Amino acid sequence: MKQPTTIKCIIVDDEPAAHYVLANYIKQNPELELVFEGYNGVEALEYLKTNSADLMFLDIDMPEISGLEMLKKLAKPPRTVLTTAYSEFALESYEYGVIDYLLKPIYYPRFLKAINRYYELAAPVEAVIDEPVTQETIKVKVDSETVTIEVSSILYAQSYGNYVKIFTLRRNYLATITTNDFEKCLPPGLFMRAHKSFIIALDKVEEVKKDHVLIKRNPIPIGITYRRELAEKLREVKK
Repeated sequence: MKQPTTIKCIIVDDEPAAHYVLANYIKQNPELELVFEGYNGVEALEYLKTNSADLMFLDIDMPEISGLEMLKKLAKPPRTVLTTAYSEFALESYEYGVIDYLLKPIYYPRFLKAINRYYELAAPVEAVIDEPVTQETIKVKVDSETVTIEVSSILYAQSYGNYVKIFTLRRNYLATITTNDFEKCLPPGLFMRAHKSFIIALDKVEEVKKDHVLIKRNPIPIGITYRRELAEKLREVKK
């Protein structure tokens, strides 16, 4: 099955602290790649003359040229998430086709929701028309909407408090559900916790190391309390 392509991201903000936060969030998501950091709109416009980007995190209040003024100058701007400390620009900003509006300080679950919105607009799930859907599905809430996910597509899930980030073959979701409740939705025998914060699909494990497993080259930690049971489950899957 075709894997999602890397999303090229740029950050345009005059505050170094904002760069630090956003760059750190981007690095935590292997499907995102940070390709440029600019500290004003002029730098970013110059970069975009000869380079492409899929997703831009853009501050509104910057010297020389504001974020909204910058958007006016771009004939085909990247999908844009505005980042600002001021909520009064929210209504005006959507006139420029931005996909989300993040208020500073930006928290990680809210950042992930913005990434989900990017996927909905720029990388919708491709319909599979040459084979019937026969796998079991689960339903979760994502941005107040109910999303149906094929169980067979799930790679692993990571806990974020009252949210769970679900990694699948096609895209990722930030669902409003606790890890315990999400675990109850999954068919027994196919999934288990490898760590207090991670649930993995046993048949998607590619390699087992001393303290982690690899799924699609992503290392998932193994908690000490889960190590023995996980080893037994994986042996059963391979039989």
